[in-house]
Amino acid sequence: MSKDIYTNPLIERYSSKQMLHIFSSDKKFSTWRKLWVALAKGEKELGIEITDEQIKALEENVFDIDYDKAREYENKFRHDVMAHVHTYGDKVPEAKGIIHLGATSAYVGDNTDLIVFKEALELIKKQLVNLIKVMSDFALKYKDMPTLGFTHFQPAQLTTVGKRATLWIQDLLLDYEEVDFVLSTFRMRGVKGTTGTQASFMSLFNNDEEKIKKLNQFVCKEMGFDTDFTVTGQTYPRKFDSRVVNSLAGIAQSLHKFATDVRLLQNLKEIEEPFEKNQIGSSAMAYKRNPMRSERICSLARHIIANQVNPAMTASVQWFERTLDDSANRRISIPESFMCCDAILQIAINIASGFVVNDKVIHKDIMAELPFMTTENILMEAVKRGGDRQELHEKIRVYSMEASKRVKQEGKSNDLLERIAADPAFNLELSEIHDILKPEKYVGRAINQVTEFIEEDVKPILEKNKDLIGYDVTLKV
Repeated sequence: MSKDIYTNPLIERYSSKQMLHIFSSDKKFSTWRKLWVALAKGEKELGIEITDEQIKALEENVFDIDYDKAREYENKFRHDVMAHVHTYGDKVPEAKGIIHLGATSAYVGDNTDLIVFKEALELIKKQLVNLIKVMSDFALKYKDMPTLGFTHFQPAQLTTVGKRATLWIQDLLLDYEEVDFVLSTFRMRGVKGTTGTQASFMSLFNNDEEKIKKLNQFVCKEMGFDTDFTVTGQTYPRKFDSRVVNSLAGIAQSLHKFATDVRLLQNLKEIEEPFEKNQIGSSAMAYKRNPMRSERICSLARHIIANQVNPAMTASVQWFERTLDDSANRRISIPESFMCCDAILQIAINIASGFVVNDKVIHKDIMAELPFMTTENILMEAVKRGGDRQELHEKIRVYSMEASKRVKQEGKSNDLLERIAADPAFNLELSEIHDILKPEKYVGRAINQVTEFIEEDVKPILEKNKDLIGYDVTLKV
């Protein structure tokens, strides 16, 4: 590849070979040719004078595409579809006269887009299912490990490492539902003619509407679809593009949140993304372990979310039966949304498969905050032993302020428990207070919630999609 021109980083650095192939020229233009073959087959079956030899010649040259010749024709005609009609015709001169018979450019362009987008979304679904599986394994493994909960990024009641992971998974389940729904709504544009009226086919079939209906059904079935849009203009509804990209943007939102959590946890040194043996965190600060994978997810996810507005705007400004200001935008915004989504799902699978959980740091951080959180329990125990609730409450308030000052202003350890144990009014030994402070006593139903969630919400989806489980990730960089 030439190094003196811009190249797309999605191709060079981020997107998988599978996704890049789906949006490749070979995939696009061979699908155009398959559509022309399907059209010719259907027309022959319904009485148009097309020979078996012509169809055989077309089929044998579906993948033999002369891109240089197609470029020459496009420079001449300023029309990509006609350029490929002529290029295909030059390869099979015996069938040249029946290629694209009765069709409009949108016949190959729009139908191919729908075929490609569906295949791309199926790959996204596969990656999404595998990410849910990997995260579910992680959640179960760490379901009973207490950790500080955070609200407003301030220490809050305890949760568990596994319970926090279920929050990420819950978002992904909503994304799965959306992707699954969108896939169920895919259909072909079909054989509709220039403004969706099938007028050209009325002429071709001498106004025999039943034959036109059969041709439309034949082509759809030949290309793997059961249904089509009953009515269209020249193009299928561009609103459908918006639906597709919205489903990708939903995944981007979920993974941006996930990756942000990982970045914050890595700052706390509690949980870290994988860090390879020879990986360099900083060119200047050799000690650093930057969460570069999570940062990359956030960066690419924002691109998808920003791209969400493109198909929405395109759908809203289509004039009557069609206008061409959709074309250039769609060539960029939709493939890039898929490629970015493909990349962030791969990275997320990589991260979730190799999480580093620093349990001693997690415990240390808990114990730095837990004394403040458990003062109510200490108070109740002291009252049981004859203490005055109001007097003890005031003492705890004062000791808490003093301990907080020691931590925040003097940089020393939290000695609240020692202050309480030293006060005979509480009638509690330090060992007894430490027993009250066992973290597992303060995680509520978190442990059982993880189990219930995985069993009731996650496993049915994984079982339904067990044939999709097993996706190897090899990041390019």
